[in-house]
Amino acid sequence: MQKVLLIALAGGLGTLGRYTISGLVHRVFGAGFPAGTFMVNCLGCLLFGVAWSVIEERLSLPPDTRIIVLTGFMGAFTTFSTFIFETANLLNGGQWLYAFANCAGQLLVGMALLWLGLYAGKLL
Repeated sequence: MQKVLLIALAGGLGTLGRYTISGLVHRVFGAGFPAGTFMVNCLGCLLFGVAWSVIEERLSLPPDTRIIVLTGFMGAFTTFSTFIFETANLLNGGQWLYAFANCAGQLLVGMALLWLGLYAGKLL
Protein backbone atom coordinates (compact mmCIF):
# COMPACT_ATOMS: atom_id res chain seq x y z
CA MET A 1 0.00 0.00 0.00
CA GLN A 2 2.88 2.37 0.74
CA LYS A 3 4.26 1.91 -2.80
CA VAL A 4 0.87 2.76 -4.31
CA LEU A 5 0.64 5.92 -2.22
CA LEU A 6 4.17 6.97 -3.22
CA ILE A 7 3.37 6.37 -6.90
CA ALA A 8 0.22 8.49 -6.50
CA LEU A 9 2.18 11.26 -4.77
CA ALA A 10 4.88 11.20 -7.46
CA GLY A 11 2.13 11.20 -10.10
CA GLY A 12 0.55 14.25 -8.50
CA LEU A 13 3.89 16.06 -8.59
CA GLY A 14 4.39 15.07 -12.24
CA THR A 15 0.94 16.36 -13.13
CA LEU A 16 1.56 19.66 -11.36
CA GLY A 17 4.92 19.98 -13.11
CA ARG A 18 3.31 19.36 -16.50
CA TYR A 19 0.54 21.86 -15.79
CA THR A 20 2.96 24.54 -14.58
CA ILE A 21 5.53 24.22 -17.37
CA SER A 22 2.92 23.90 -20.10
CA GLY A 23 1.09 26.96 -18.79
CA LEU A 24 4.26 29.06 -18.62
CA VAL A 25 5.30 28.12 -22.14
CA HIS A 26 1.77 28.76 -23.42
CA ARG A 27 1.81 32.26 -21.93
CA VAL A 28 5.19 33.04 -23.49
CA PHE A 29 4.59 31.60 -26.97
CA GLY A 30 0.82 31.93 -27.33
CA ALA A 31 -1.75 29.41 -28.49
CA GLY A 32 -0.94 29.13 -32.21
CA PHE A 33 1.28 26.07 -31.75
CA PRO A 34 1.06 23.58 -28.85
CA ALA A 35 4.45 24.72 -27.56
CA GLY A 36 3.61 23.82 -23.95
CA THR A 37 3.04 20.17 -24.79
CA PHE A 38 6.05 20.18 -27.10
CA MET A 39 8.27 21.57 -24.34
CA VAL A 40 6.96 19.18 -21.69
CA ASN A 41 7.48 16.18 -23.99
CA CYS A 42 11.04 17.24 -24.85
CA LEU A 43 11.89 18.01 -21.23
CA GLY A 44 10.30 14.71 -20.21
CA CYS A 45 12.60 12.82 -22.57
CA LEU A 46 15.64 14.54 -21.07
CA LEU A 47 14.48 13.93 -17.49
CA PHE A 48 13.62 10.28 -18.23
CA GLY A 49 17.11 9.71 -19.65
CA VAL A 50 18.81 11.38 -16.69
CA ALA A 51 16.61 9.56 -14.16
CA TRP A 52 17.14 6.16 -15.79
CA SER A 53 20.89 6.66 -16.04
CA VAL A 54 21.27 7.86 -12.45
CA ILE A 55 18.97 5.19 -10.99
CA GLU A 56 20.55 2.33 -12.95
CA GLU A 57 24.21 3.31 -13.05
CA ARG A 58 24.97 5.53 -10.09
CA LEU A 59 22.54 4.91 -7.28
CA SER A 60 21.53 1.28 -7.82
CA LEU A 61 18.15 2.05 -6.27
CA PRO A 62 15.62 -0.71 -5.66
CA PRO A 63 13.06 -1.51 -8.38
CA ASP A 64 10.25 0.08 -6.33
CA THR A 65 12.05 3.43 -6.42
CA ARG A 66 12.43 3.16 -10.19
CA ILE A 67 8.68 2.52 -10.48
CA ILE A 68 7.85 5.48 -8.25
CA VAL A 69 10.07 7.86 -10.23
CA LEU A 70 9.54 6.60 -13.77
CA THR A 71 5.94 5.40 -13.61
CA GLY A 72 4.67 7.80 -10.98
CA PHE A 73 6.37 11.12 -11.69
CA MET A 74 7.42 10.67 -15.32
CA GLY A 75 4.23 8.83 -16.27
CA ALA A 76 2.15 11.75 -15.05
CA PHE A 77 4.55 14.35 -16.42
CA THR A 78 4.56 12.80 -19.89
CA THR A 79 4.11 9.30 -21.27
CA PHE A 80 5.84 10.50 -24.42
CA SER A 81 9.20 10.03 -22.69
CA THR A 82 8.41 6.34 -22.10
CA PHE A 83 7.35 5.97 -25.73
CA ILE A 84 10.68 7.46 -26.88
CA PHE A 85 12.70 5.37 -24.39
CA GLU A 86 11.04 2.14 -25.51
CA THR A 87 11.51 3.02 -29.17
CA ALA A 88 15.18 3.84 -28.53
CA ASN A 89 15.61 0.44 -26.86
CA LEU A 90 14.15 -1.22 -29.96
CA LEU A 91 16.56 0.74 -32.18
CA ASN A 92 19.53 -0.06 -29.92
CA GLY A 93 18.61 -3.72 -30.17
CA GLY A 94 18.57 -3.53 -33.96
CA GLN A 95 14.81 -4.02 -34.10
CA TRP A 96 14.19 -1.33 -36.70
CA LEU A 97 10.92 -2.77 -37.94
CA TYR A 98 9.47 -2.91 -34.41
CA ALA A 99 10.67 0.63 -33.74
CA PHE A 100 8.99 1.88 -36.92
CA ALA A 101 5.83 -0.10 -36.13
CA ASN A 102 5.78 1.36 -32.63
CA CYS A 103 6.05 4.94 -33.90
CA ALA A 104 3.74 4.64 -36.87
CA GLY A 105 1.29 2.44 -35.03
CA GLN A 106 0.89 4.67 -32.02
CA LEU A 107 0.53 7.79 -34.13
CA LEU A 108 -1.84 6.38 -36.74
CA VAL A 109 -3.91 4.16 -34.47
CA GLY A 110 -3.99 6.86 -31.80
CA MET A 111 -5.26 9.44 -34.28
CA ALA A 112 -7.86 7.04 -35.67
CA LEU A 113 -9.08 6.17 -32.18
CA LEU A 114 -9.25 9.84 -31.21
CA TRP A 115 -11.48 10.51 -34.22
CA LEU A 116 -13.56 7.45 -33.38
CA GLY A 117 -13.91 8.68 -29.80
CA LEU A 118 -14.94 12.16 -30.95
CA TYR A 119 -17.56 10.62 -33.21
CA ALA A 120 -18.80 8.26 -30.48
CA GLY A 121 -19.02 11.16 -28.06
CA LYS A 122 -21.33 13.01 -30.43
CA LEU A 123 -23.61 9.97 -30.60
CA LEU A 124 -24.03 9.75 -26.84
